[in-house]
This record gives sequence, structure tokens and C-alpha cells, in this order.
Amino acid sequence: MAHEKDIDAADWTDQDLLTRDEAGERLDDEIETTRNRLTELKSQSGDDPNHASALDMVNRRLAAMENLRDSL
Repeated sequence: MAHEKDIDAADWTDQDLLTRDEAGERLDDEIETTRNRLTELKSQSGDDPNHASALDMVNRRLAAMENLRDSL
């Protein structure tokens, strides 16, 4: 059986973590997608009994992502 060499901690840090810029870019993309979803939900009829809760969930998700983005 062959033994694999463990990757040094410094290598993990360099290879597997996003930079703040990369994380911010991904978060910006997700914020844009969520804003589009919110606009779509607002334009739909409120006949669905789950419509209000869907709006609330998307609003809370957007607020959380925007707060996180401000901290990066």
C-alpha cells in the first residue's frame, strides 16, 4: 500500500481558500441573482398563499448577503 504525503498547512492555505476579492466577486454575483429573484417575486400575483413568505425569505437572504459583503 502506498502512503500519500500530507499536504503542509501552508499549501492548504494557498490552494484551497478563496481570497477576499474572490469571495466578494462570488457574493456580488449571488446578490445580483437574488435581487433579480426578488424583482421577479414582486412582479408576480399574490394569489399563492406562500407568496408573502417567499418574499420575506428572499428579502432576508438579500439583507444577510449585503451585510456580509459590507464586511469584506
